[in-house]
Amino acid sequence: QVQVVESGGGLVQAGGSLRLSCAASGLTFSSYTMGWFRQAPGKEREFVAAISWSGTGPSYADSVKGRFTISRDNTKNMAYLQMNSLKPDDTAVYYCAARHRTQNKYYYWGQGTQVAVSL
Repeated sequence: QVQVVESGGGLVQAGGSLRLSCAASGLTFSSYTMGWFRQAPGKEREFVAAISWSGTGPSYADSVKGRFTISRDNTKNMAYLQMNSLKPDDTAVYYCAARHRTQNKYYYWGQGTQVAVSL
């Protein structure tokens, strides 16, 4: 059974940092692209960042470029999202998702972790 579990969310002041973690189990982690998405209240879920199964060519939404860094550790079946210079607009539920390298759709999703950024 595949499980994707996020952790590390919380409340932080604007300008602060948080590191989100994503633990995946029940799949061959090194064969999956890992992505982070977020959904703010009243808004649709949006792409934040992704990193390929090999760790190359991370991609980012324009809104987080230069502030967020995605990484992964295939030896631990973990993905991470380092978030710096946080803004109130970054407030959202953050989701981790897995997409097999041969597919174009994220199939496995976590339950999400709440990030709240105050002024």
